[in-house]
Amino acid sequence: MKNNRYRKYLYLGITALIVIILSVCFIFSIMRTSRVRELVNLITDILAPIIYGAVMAYLMNPVYNHVKGWVDRGVRNSLKNDLLRGRIAAVIATLFSTVFLCVLVTGLIALMIPELIDSTISIVESLPSSIANFQNWLAQTLSGQPELEEQVLALFGRGVSYAQETLQTEILPNVYSIAGKLSTGVINVVVVIKNLVIGVIVMVYLLNIKGKLVTQAKMILYSLLPLRIANKTLEECRYIHLMFGGFIIGKIVDSLIIGILCFFLLSFMNMPFVLLVSVVIGCTNVIPFFGPFIGAIPMSFLILLVSPVKCLYFIVFIFLLQIFDGYILGPRILGGSTGVSSFWVLFSILFFGGLFGFVGMIIAVPTFAVIYKLFTELVIHYLHKKGLSCDINDYEGLSYIDGADKSYQKDKREL
Repeated sequence: MKNNRYRKYLYLGITALIVIILSVCFIFSIMRTSRVRELVNLITDILAPIIYGAVMAYLMNPVYNHVKGWVDRGVRNSLKNDLLRGRIAAVIATLFSTVFLCVLVTGLIALMIPELIDSTISIVESLPSSIANFQNWLAQTLSGQPELEEQVLALFGRGVSYAQETLQTEILPNVYSIAGKLSTGVINVVVVIKNLVIGVIVMVYLLNIKGKLVTQAKMILYSLLPLRIANKTLEECRYIHLMFGGFIIGKIVDSLIIGILCFFLLSFMNMPFVLLVSVVIGCTNVIPFFGPFIGAIPMSFLILLVSPVKCLYFIVFIFLLQIFDGYILGPRILGGSTGVSSFWVLFSILFFGGLFGFVGMIIAVPTFAVIYKLFTELVIHYLHKKGLSCDINDYEGLSYIDGADKSYQKDKREL
């Protein structure tokens, strides 16, 4: 009994010490935000190959598991040794996943870079004639309204003059500094390529030891936490994996299909810059809600310089394509809803996009879905603890809850 009493005080003391340490760290991070950011950036740069490898391993995990299972079932009758069969299946699955990733990335780069170079050269060479053609089209379209034609053409002329002045006064004089920045960018690209190469090696290791790592994590979890909390933590981790794996991988597959579909349909419509537009639309489609617009706006401007009529067709096509993706293709690939309303989807993309940029916009919806679920469970837990209803309909139009019998008094005048 005496030991139990002292053990209780020991736990309270350790808990208080941890709270104090965390509070000090939190206050320090607020007062020294720049230092903390520099430290985080330094750690991120050091661990960049590990981060890249972990992300690639997570994305390739479904491919790895599928191939490994297929090989294991295929050689089960001819090879009875479970250990040897598992190793052979793991080796083949690893090789296939690595080759699949390399072919996918290399193929995308091989398609994208030449098309980007050719499109840039074509845009630069045809820019004066495109501007003149667009100006003539505006004049013909507005020929029946002289006053509006004069205002629009004057506004267009001022825009062209401003662009030419900016080119002559700001861009061309700073060509050397731009070249210096380009050289710095080349160095950064080389560093990224180096990290990606090492990341592929890390991916190979992680794909083959992921089972052992998960088992070790479970041992650590149950050693540090009480049984009930450890079980709940494990349950939430499964939900996080299900949410992130299902949403992000499903969204990538969905965007790949949209990009391919966009390529064939735009080719049939005889649109300019078909490959470039399709790749941009497919890549930006990974971002929920805002992605289609982020990709479509600059591509619409490029097509506008070539043909205003085709630009109008392209805008209509993008709207129809997104309706097809949102109501037919997306639900079939992504499955059930994340449980987050449209407003919170918008909020999460703006919030996490502002914090983490492009990556934040991709992970915004599954991250917020996990936070939303945890917060909902917390609210339900405390409502249960107080003996109150967990049905949201009971709180609609609620004026107050009677403390004596806990009856719910409604006020119909309340909005």
